Amino acid sequence: MLSLRTPVASFRKAICSTARCSLFPRNRGLLTFAIETSCDDTSVAIVEKNEATNAAKIHFLENVTADSNEYRGVHPIASLESHQENLAKLVDKALRHLPVASENAGGHRLITLADGSQPRCKPDFVSATRGPGMRANLFVGLDTGKALSVAWQIPFVGVHHMQAHLLTPRLVSSLSQDPGASGHTSPPPPVTPEFPFLSILVSGGHSILVKSSTLTDHKIMASTADIAIGESLDKSAREILPTSLLQSAKNTMYGKMLEEFAFPNGSTDYANYRPPLTRGEELIKRETPWGWSLTTPFANTRNLQFSFSSIASAVKKIITQKEKSGQIFSHDERVEMARESMRVCFEHLASRTIIALETLRQQKPDDEVKTLVVSGGVAANRFLMTVLRSFLDVRGFGHIDVVAPPPYLCTDNAAMIGWAGLEMFEAGWRTDLSCRALRKWSLDPQADDGGVLGPSGWQKA
Repeated sequence: MLSLRTPVASFRKAICSTARCSLFPRNRGLLTFAIETSCDDTSVAIVEKNEATNAAKIHFLENVTADSNEYRGVHPIASLESHQENLAKLVDKALRHLPVASENAGGHRLITLADGSQPRCKPDFVSATRGPGMRANLFVGLDTGKALSVAWQIPFVGVHHMQAHLLTPRLVSSLSQDPGASGHTSPPPPVTPEFPFLSILVSGGHSILVKSSTLTDHKIMASTADIAIGESLDKSAREILPTSLLQSAKNTMYGKMLEEFAFPNGSTDYANYRPPLTRGEELIKRETPWGWSLTTPFANTRNLQFSFSSIASAVKKIITQKEKSGQIFSHDERVEMARESMRVCFEHLASRTIIALETLRQQKPDDEVKTLVVSGGVAANRFLMTVLRSFLDVRGFGHIDVVAPPPYLCTDNAAMIGWAGLEMFEAGWRTDLSCRALRKWSLDPQADDGGVLGPSGWQKA
């Protein structure tokens, strides 16, 4: 370990130096207790990995999403209060799902529950989201994670939220080696993204294109100049969806509602989708029977940058003009606008991805990426996956695999935090108890903050 002087650091040093011999019984894998509170989802998970076979199990995963319906979107205070109300309850519930300890396990490896049930295996370390996200919300989970680390006398790993998203398909691949472990069915056989790979991280707060060369070396190739794609889809949905549908919504996942409204029959509704064969075709506007069209951003440039605000603005302008002129906004027209708003967003995303792949091919022809990871909440959209696959096939990148987690792992969840913690822990990284939450935290080591390993608090075993 590194030379450490403070009492807390000395405590960390003692734990980490003995972890391999005293906290890793041979009859089970590496076990982490994980917490995620970066936005409006309070999530706790218990994830285990067999270091020899790379097989993974999710012993427990549960989310509670803040009720922000009255605000028509994520509300910081409502989200914070939801974390405060629900996190301790989820932690208590999760304890009962820790693996039952073996008879020969030493007392320092056990957790005895108050209900008198069989002793449980103590996790080998705690993982919690450190950033980026809403700072007050992050602190709820981060401080809880650090408290568990102290109480259990085990190491702590503060996880980068976006790094966790891009590593999630690697978790899915490991889960497939033990299909019953997660309680969910994973698509067989999933591809394991091997470095280097390209990631599209898309959600309500993020739209970035990342090349990952190693676990901690990530280059941001493109990001949004204005709003995230998820926010654009949510704004479009609030304009397009019938008022009755919005009022009956049980959550604020309007982008998901937009997909269900546009494609009620799933893939059969977009089976005839055909992508632009060339970049020149991207410039051609698709006129609708109602006389309006949506323009793809940056279609006449090769800028490696996203822009989604104009799409939502165009949707609102078209609908406002129709209302002022007294025109009827029929169900069929709503469906068409829902489909077009998604198509334009997704084709813009795909177009910039193709440009990035062409750039990488020119720079390093012998080190070409073989996998495109799509992660984040918007990755659950099946039409997006169809558009991306179609673009790759017609633009000379048909050999690249496109992988995305199943929907329950696309949105924010503690399982992905636990997996990222496992990968960082195996690489020798720990986090000092003095670490603080980070509202902004880049992935790129060339950024001002130094990327994943930039903030203070990291310790290397």
